Amino acid sequence: MTSLDDIPVTQLKGVGSALAEKFAKLGIHSLQDLLFHLPHRYEDRTRVTPMGRLRIGDLTVVEGEVMKSDLVMGRRRSLQVTLKDDSGFLVMRFFHFNAAQKNQLAEGARVRCFGEVRPGRAGYEFYHPEYQVNPPPMPADGEATLTPVYPLTEGIQQPRVRGLCQQALVYLQRYPIKDWLPPELLSDYQLPGITDAVQLVHSPPASAPVHLLMEGRHPAQQRLVMEELLAHQLSLLQVREQIQAREALPLLPAGDLVQRFQESLPFDLTGAQRHVLSDIRQDLSQPVPMLRLVQGDVGSGKTVVAALAALQALGAGAQVALMAPTEILAEQHYRNFQEWMTPLGIQLAWLSGKVKGKVRRETLAAVASGEAQVVIGTHALFQDDVQFQRLALVIVDEQHRFGVHQRLALREKGVGGALAPHQLIMTATPIPRTLAMSAYADLDTSVIDELPPGRKPIETIVIPDNRREDVVERVRKACLEGRQAYWVCTLIEESEALQCQAAEATAEELVERLPELKVGLVHGRLKASEKADVMDRFKQGELDLLVATTVIEVGVDVPNASLILIENPERLGLAQLHQLRGRVGRGEQASFCVLMYHPPLSLNGKARLQALRDSQDGFFIAEKDLEIRGPGEVLGTRQTGMMQFRLADFERDKGWIEPVREMAPSLMRSPVIVEGLIRRWLGERIRYGDV
Repeated sequence: MTSLDDIPVTQLKGVGSALAEKFAKLGIHSLQDLLFHLPHRYEDRTRVTPMGRLRIGDLTVVEGEVMKSDLVMGRRRSLQVTLKDDSGFLVMRFFHFNAAQKNQLAEGARVRCFGEVRPGRAGYEFYHPEYQVNPPPMPADGEATLTPVYPLTEGIQQPRVRGLCQQALVYLQRYPIKDWLPPELLSDYQLPGITDAVQLVHSPPASAPVHLLMEGRHPAQQRLVMEELLAHQLSLLQVREQIQAREALPLLPAGDLVQRFQESLPFDLTGAQRHVLSDIRQDLSQPVPMLRLVQGDVGSGKTVVAALAALQALGAGAQVALMAPTEILAEQHYRNFQEWMTPLGIQLAWLSGKVKGKVRRETLAAVASGEAQVVIGTHALFQDDVQFQRLALVIVDEQHRFGVHQRLALREKGVGGALAPHQLIMTATPIPRTLAMSAYADLDTSVIDELPPGRKPIETIVIPDNRREDVVERVRKACLEGRQAYWVCTLIEESEALQCQAAEATAEELVERLPELKVGLVHGRLKASEKADVMDRFKQGELDLLVATTVIEVGVDVPNASLILIENPERLGLAQLHQLRGRVGRGEQASFCVLMYHPPLSLNGKARLQALRDSQDGFFIAEKDLEIRGPGEVLGTRQTGMMQFRLADFERDKGWIEPVREMAPSLMRSPVIVEGLIRRWLGERIRYGDV
């Protein structure tokens, strides 16, 4: 039986091969794909606004007569069309136009147009508005409907998508969409069937409640939202199943490595660390691969937990790999593990993209023979030429910097390629519970929610950058009293080169203004060895002040540093600021974080800095960050395709997370439903199994 999935978009009038190619970039091949390219908002074009009542920023419809139509030769040639009605006038401006348009918009023509009111040289203007010449009468009050607005790709205009979706809806009458959800589930939540929901969302009737549609809360939208969240949840559970379909080597606690290590530590583990370790020990002793996420706030002691997990694996005669997203963080782990494990007679190896030639060949040989028991590095660890002898545990730090597919790639590196390694994933970015339930549905989660005793709260001060003099003096005073300080430069540009230049210029300025202090500089363009050298000198107390880009965000531990200054904090996310702040407060003395912003601050910027000043609790800060910036930003997954929802809005729709989580396991028993939903909502964007 034919379905909408079998009918190509080229069946629609006006879709040739060129347009079909553009649609393919959006993952749209069939009519069903097109109908699941959903409007992400609506515009209310049901009323004409008199031109005399327009305000800047209004999105509105105006209608009038063309007074004049001129070609204007400014910096860019434009067509300037002046419309008038009984109350005033408005300019329509087109930078891209053709002769037919110019003739169509001649003096005396009647035009209705829709756009955003902007200030212009000649008064209020619309840039490139949608317009109709000699428009039909406006629908009567009871007949007017909202206009859907679709996400676009280059070369496809809004009216075109709208028209094609209306054409596709005609097919919907003959070929209903397959409803994957059980009818009892829909009736429990009083939600419409899938065909009715899709029909309404593309073409809301005049009687539909406008405010619900505008807010995304109409039952038809919520039906689709729930299904989309469910598809994401199922795709992650599928990853978990794929990984756990292979056996793992059970790592039963053996030998005295764990005990000897704990006796060598100058502190006792916290209750939270012991609790998390008990979860990990239990997982590691099973023949099923562990998939555990350990969340812990800055300074909660995740690295010690990772070391103890590694020692359990080493005691069972296995190899361990630890992967971090940046060289600086990987180096920090390498140094910590070296300090802890070399006295226990354990051989470590270091592997990053910068390890080349003979050293690389020797390291690869040590890893392949099993001589290197713990291998630490960046994602270079998972290149094809890295062969392990008996890899049974992989520790991944700051997992959200890597894609889910990299977790699947690890499967191939296990013992003999047949057994999957256990995976311990750590993050110092506390993740709001709702987000963790959705984004990490493939993982079991443990939280280290207790800081070691003696960690002092950090006082956070927010000041404008016109008080730079005072801040420089504060740094001088702190360093002359024997403490150390960080000065963090942030730049809005993505260019690493510009960030490094800014840090270099700041370091030069501070060397000049603070001649009595020893100033160091760290940024992303230094060689790994140079960075390590500067960091070592800072750690040993040979440098008073360290100027850095955000490369010091994670993993740097200098107990004597008690002051951190962050320039332009409004350019960073809350979680990142919280991470940076966590570089201080690691010793005995009172610590301070100074956020020096450039006024004026946006309301958003004020809310973020206020949240940081009010709280030291990473989980509270993460919740705030989620409210302000959305899930893609908080998880750092803008690039990975994950959490890029078509219709769901994490903040608005978080009430669905718990129900969706409860529904998913029973649906997993039906592979046809799982595949159907994942194909419908994620299409080819996330094909985890193919990596």
